[in-house]
Parts: sequence; structure tokens; C-alpha cells
Amino acid sequence: MEFKLDFIQDKIEFFEALDIKTLEKKINEQIEHNKAIMLTVHHVAHQMNVDEDGRRFYSAVVHFKAK
Repeated sequence: MEFKLDFIQDKIEFFEALDIKTLEKKINEQIEHNKAIMLTVHHVAHQMNVDEDGRRFYSAVVHFKAK
């Protein structure tokens, strides 16, 4: 029997929320989860959009890489 481990080298995750505090909380929770699999934040890109009713919508893309 052969046993082989494959490690995740890169991981990209997308987040969205209706306010910036919630978005930040979601990202921070995922950072803690990814520390367990030895991934750190490599790059973060975020964006804010306003719909026709004036409501704000926040989104972010976080690129995690192996240490």
C-alpha cells in the first residue's frame, strides 16, 4: 500500500458581506482556519459596490500561499 501526501500550495477564497465589519470577521476566521493547514495570506483584493437603492455591498478575494 502506497501512502502519499499532497500539500495545498495555493488557495484562493472569495468573501462577501453587507458591511465591512462582517467581511473583516469572515476573512479573519478563515485566516485562522488556514493556519492549521500551513497557509498564510499572500494578497488581498477588495471592492465595494452600491446598488440602485444606495445599499453597499462588500466583497474580497484572499490569496493564501504555503509558508
